[in-house]
Amino acid sequence: MNKIKVGVVGTGFIGPAHIEALRRLPNIEVTALCEVNIELATAKAAQLGIERPCTFDQLLAMEDIVSVHVCTPNFLHFSQAKAALLAGKHVVCEKPLAKDLHEAAELVRLLENWPVNAVHFNLRYYPLVRHMKALRESGELGDIYSILGSYLQDWLFYNTDYNWRLEPDKSGDSRAIADIGSHLMDILEYITGLKTVEVMADFNTIHKTRKKPLKAVETYSGKMLQPEDYADVAINTEDHANVLLRFDNGNRGSITVSQVSAGRKNQLKLEISGSNKTFAWNSESPNELWVGNRDKANEYLMRDPSLVAAGARSIISFPGGHNEGFPDTSKQLFKEVYDAIAQNKMPDQATFPTFADGYRELLICERILESNKKQGWVTV
Repeated sequence: MNKIKVGVVGTGFIGPAHIEALRRLPNIEVTALCEVNIELATAKAAQLGIERPCTFDQLLAMEDIVSVHVCTPNFLHFSQAKAALLAGKHVVCEKPLAKDLHEAAELVRLLENWPVNAVHFNLRYYPLVRHMKALRESGELGDIYSILGSYLQDWLFYNTDYNWRLEPDKSGDSRAIADIGSHLMDILEYITGLKTVEVMADFNTIHKTRKKPLKAVETYSGKMLQPEDYADVAINTEDHANVLLRFDNGNRGSITVSQVSAGRKNQLKLEISGSNKTFAWNSESPNELWVGNRDKANEYLMRDPSLVAAGARSIISFPGGHNEGFPDTSKQLFKEVYDAIAQNKMPDQATFPTFADGYRELLICERILESNKKQGWVTV
């Protein structure tokens, strides 16, 4: 088998998650690993068992590297994705696609004659998410009356919790909405097929000042620093946000995102109410779907390839009762992306999230940010 050789840029939390998922696909070889300097790249490549540590310029010069995964902080996404495209590589980029809409638009324009591109909205790839989408498309959900969603985490609960995402020059002017809210908005539009046409947002920064560690601390790791190991930093991005939504079918919804909700490690919840029934799903119990009915008993569906809609079976690898979770979502996304890369062309109807989807989510996030500043409704 001729394997597709891949280079990964970035070794924080998400870079190794991409690598682990890619290694579960039989036709992929993660060949090169890039970091800001060759010393760090060499150390991380040895740790992860990757053949070629390299700088970014060295990666782009490798003719046998077919695709590049951009897994770096937000402010690097645009320049690295653009450079990889111009070097003739297929690109899978972490979200957000860029720091602002102007950058994202330029990336989309670059793709007019370029085959395969993807944004890592991996949460679409929980099987029951695609099952809900398939049932909506078949008419089983009916006309959509309302949408409720939340994405709650606690990794920034304390004022001593710190990460590059708290710094606007690296992450952008929005944090909780741009980071986890983009996943939530993407998954809601993906399932329902609706477009968000107006937003009304209200942000809150719980910790106006945070203590930045003067020593390196990895995301989601335990923190064992002493008081003298911190410096005070003013924070002007949101810890928590509420957003009212209006959709193109004339109906309404609302979302809440928070990175300061104690005990919620990574919980995306949604409730979609239609004229026939309601779907409720929770990413921390991703193999269960609650189905609400008016005139008969409510139901629970356990993820099972023999019971879900036909359109969801292709992203299920194990029988019912054999749980699949977060790591499987990236594997299933990459499986579809690399089927396209093997053909060296974008499908006529891509099943995976593309740069155009990345642009769409940046558009919504920028309008939400604008709404918070104006404290009023803003058209998307």
